[in-house]
Amino acid sequence: MPHAIPVPVSGLTGAANGIPGLFSRESFHLLWTEYQTFVIERLNQLIVGTQYEHMEPLRILKQTAREPSLAPVFNYASMAHNNHFFVNTLNPDSEENKPMEVPSKLKLQLEAQFSSMETLRREMILTASTMFGPGFVWLVKNHKSSQYRILTTYLAGSPYSEAHWRRQGIDMNTAPGPTSADDNATTGEYLERQKLGSGASHGSKWSKDEAPGGITVIPLLCVNTWEHVWLRDYGVGTGGRGGKRLYLENWWNSIDWNKVADAAQVHGKSLKL
Repeated sequence: MPHAIPVPVSGLTGAANGIPGLFSRESFHLLWTEYQTFVIERLNQLIVGTQYEHMEPLRILKQTAREPSLAPVFNYASMAHNNHFFVNTLNPDSEENKPMEVPSKLKLQLEAQFSSMETLRREMILTASTMFGPGFVWLVKNHKSSQYRILTTYLAGSPYSEAHWRRQGIDMNTAPGPTSADDNATTGEYLERQKLGSGASHGSKWSKDEAPGGITVIPLLCVNTWEHVWLRDYGVGTGGRGGKRLYLENWWNSIDWNKVADAAQVHGKSLKL
């Protein structure tokens, strides 16, 4: 049985009026109905008659990440999964400039990691806005602790440890090179937060002995930075009006934090930001 376009459990599929404060009806139709259908169709064409034919995209991407000859299969499976993950964490009842309340236990853990929800917001938006190219920015949690990190995956890269060969998390336009002299405390602390696996220095739970991406993380939240997602509604940002940055600001106000808490297995009474 071929794959079909996944139905977001949040009930966003076919949203007649888009997502208030984030996407118009036309933009949502493009990024979800049209694009996701295209990705699923291409994936089906590539895996028909193979061992992957009846697998879910997540399982396919994990099993094909290490095989260069299966890169097209990985790309479409990972893109299908990532785009679904992004849409599924949006709040269909969002209102402009009125973010959903964050469950208190999740809020406390995020504040312990990032010092405040405002710091987390700024870091995610800064990371996404400085990506020179399409991809996704993720909030992930160490599966053995309450430690949280932000990471990037370019193109169809995956945050899952089983697919760490295809994380594609480096942009040489924004990451300091080996000869960089920029080692001030602010930059150093910010970049350290982005590291996982072999790059991190946060103790045994983020061991330097692990392969890149080797530590099992739980993806909780992501934002899609591919241009077809935001360009129609927000434009390129000429003259400082609209553009990617405004899209990211509006995305933050459209997050379904209950979904994030569920994925993190953190529950508790909601508090206002």
